Amino acid sequence: MADWNDTRQQTGFSSVPRAGDAVARRATYDTGLRAHMLKIYNYMTSGVLLTGIVALLAYSSGLAVNFASGPLMWIVALSPLAIVFAMSFGANRFSTPTLQAMFWGFAALMGLSMSTIFLRFTGESIAATFFATAGAFAGLSLYGYTTKKDLSGFGTFLIMGVVGLLIAMVLNIFLQSSALGLAISFLGVLIFAGLTAYDTQRLKEQYAMLRGSDFAGKAVVLGALTLYLDFINMFQFLLSFMGNRN
Repeated sequence: MADWNDTRQQTGFSSVPRAGDAVARRATYDTGLRAHMLKIYNYMTSGVLLTGIVALLAYSSGLAVNFASGPLMWIVALSPLAIVFAMSFGANRFSTPTLQAMFWGFAALMGLSMSTIFLRFTGESIAATFFATAGAFAGLSLYGYTTKKDLSGFGTFLIMGVVGLLIAMVLNIFLQSSALGLAISFLGVLIFAGLTAYDTQRLKEQYAMLRGSDFAGKAVVLGALTLYLDFINMFQFLLSFMGNRN
């Protein structure tokens, strides 16, 4: 006769996975993902704002003229690039606070470098281009975050496009071709628009591997740097089309 009052048989059912557990785990994951991405966007947005503030201050004080030519031009142009390489290749050696300090330093130096755009373009066209870039960035990043389509196949193509773009820009320093310059700007907008969607999806998928790890804090700063570069490059190339020169 079966012992229906045997507590061992009753408690055995607790080991069976329940659908509610999977839903709860998914909800916890989604909450963590949103918090992670929000931190990235907050850092990225703060970096862009810092760059804009420094650029305006440098222009208003007259310092921008010193960065338009001469030795200082190369210092403010190449210093941010050096920081990007240091952060990208030395992330494992640096602590999270060090990476954060490097990010803010990079954003400030970019502000000094970009202060020269006020010497070449009107303030109204710069503002219009900035808001157009912000709207496009928001839409493209949202697409990268929500789409079910795998964008990884575009990654290699887009990186190759960046390399080709750099080569074309170096060549045009010597050629001084307005037609080539226009083509470079057009392709630059397309490439960094694609990278915005691709990088957003990559950062989203990266969270699954990094959550709970010691590298998660560093990933936030590096992710912000990636999206910052996408935004600033798209803005600069778009300014070539929309900007009215002084």
